[in-house]
Amino acid sequence: MARRKKHTPEQVVKLLRQIEVAVANGKTTSQACKEAEITEQTYYRWRKEYGGLQVEQARRLKELESESAKLKRVSELSLEKLVLKDVASGSLLALSVGVVRCIMLRNRA
Repeated sequence: MARRKKHTPEQVVKLLRQIEVAVANGKTTSQACKEAEITEQTYYRWRKEYGGLQVEQARRLKELESESAKLKRVSELSLEKLVLKDVASGSLLALSVGVVRCIMLRNRA
């Protein structure tokens, strides 16, 4: 099994541009992808995600996705903490409300 490479958003944008130039110069997408050492599937996935982005925009996109994931984890932990407090207080009604909140939050994701 081949080792996966982790490309930065900047590298992805540069590779996409490199492939676009090669295709514009008469090479097939397959040939251009081989020269860039990526699969066509990766090329099309990257093109869908990073399409017309500039290098700075791609970097910012990844930063925002990372920040969003962190905030989601924090909100889930806060909700779990509230549910545990309700359970510790012995309030059955609070428990059922907490469970409903938890279910609603998870369904939003």
